[in-house]
Parts: sequence; C-alpha cells; structure tokens
Amino acid sequence: MRIAILSDIHGNIAALDAVLADVEGRGVDAIVNLGDILSGPLFPCETADRLMALDLPTIRGNHERQLLTQHPDRMGASDRYTDAVLQSRHRDWIASLPDSLWLADDVLMVHGAPGDDLCYWLETLDPTGLRPATAEEVEARAGGVAAPLVLCGHTHVPRIHYRPGGGLIVNPGSVGLPAYADDHPFPHKVETGSPHARYAIAERTAAGWTAESIAIRYDWDAAARAAQAHGRADWAAALRTGRA
Repeated sequence: MRIAILSDIHGNIAALDAVLADVEGRGVDAIVNLGDILSGPLFPCETADRLMALDLPTIRGNHERQLLTQHPDRMGASDRYTDAVLQSRHRDWIASLPDSLWLADDVLMVHGAPGDDLCYWLETLDPTGLRPATAEEVEARAGGVAAPLVLCGHTHVPRIHYRPGGGLIVNPGSVGLPAYADDHPFPHKVETGSPHARYAIAERTAAGWTAESIAIRYDWDAAARAAQAHGRADWAAALRTGRA
C-alpha cells in the first residue's frame, strides 16, 4: 500500500494542483488530506471545490474548527478572509469532516497530535524557538496511540519520526505555505527555507512502513502576487522564500 499524504494546503490551489500532478505518476493507492485546507488570502473556494470533487479521505484541522466555531471578530486574518468568501456548500463540507480518521487498521490520520489539533507533535517550542522533539516528548504527546503509521500535520515542517518501540509518524509538511510566524504560546517562526510545495509518500512493506518527503516546484510567484493583492505581504514573502 502506498499513500500520498497532503496537509496544510491553506487555499493554495496552484501548489495543490502541482502536487496532485506529481502524485499521479507515483502509483499510489490513496491520497489523504490532513486538514488546514482553506484558510489564507489565496483561493479557498476554488480549493474547496477541487477537493470536494476528488472526495479524498480528509480530516479537519484547527483552521476548519475555527471557521466553524469562532465569530469573525475573534478570527485571525487568514480565517477572517476565508470566512468572508466561503459559500454554504463549502461550510457543509468542512462541517462533515472528522477530526481524526483510521484509514486502515494500521493507519491513523490526525492534524496536530491525537486529541489535540493545536499540538506541535514532532517539534518542541520554547522561548528560544522551535526544535525537533525528543523521542520522549513525542511519546508523551501520543495519547497512548501506538498505530504502526500515524500521519500528522499542523507545523508545516516535513518530518519522518521512527518511534523507539516501533512505528512511524509522518508529517508531510505544507502543500501551500512553507513558512509562518506565530505568537502562541511564544513568538516564533516556522520556516522550511524554500518555497516548494511539500507532501510525503508512505509505503507498507514486508519490513513495515517507510516514508519519503517530496518537494515540488510550482508558480509560487503567482501565489505570492495573489497574497499581496489581498493585503498579505507576510504571506507573499513566505510563499516566495520559505522564510517568515
């Protein structure tokens, strides 16, 4: 079994289309989507329509939850832009998505970590910045989940983590946003250092699950111009450089 793993598209339909085109030639059995699908100053409605037609196994991320539950006055700029343009069919679709999903008996899909869509599972954030989590920190956040393969997103950082007791946790990185800055719980930046669209492929073999991270070129200058036109110079810079 080969699975193409997408996450954190954030309305970047050009990046999504480039990833889907690359996936087409790789002989996968399934394509999955780990959430944070639409929010951002790009093309949320077009992205939703594309994915609704594909009907991929999909879970909601924290941004879908926020779009469904928060008043616009409490939303950040990315959610607020998206909330203003979404149509009822898009809201119905994201409302139908689960917050986690067993794709198979040995494959669990979550957004952040099991039971927490805001958790930086494979990274640790402290006042000095972001670093890879230790094996002990990863297990402390696992909530007792011991699936052979767990797929997660949220941080936008591609990472493949082999668990000491066996099993694999794969974060494919972000299809649509290679860097961002945040101030919760400490001011920090998340940067991949390049503008590529990212996804991963996991494969079940006789020896267990393996995975690879993939970076794809697309027209990130056009995406950056769209962000700039919608008043988001921060997104434009991140899309062009992979730096926040």
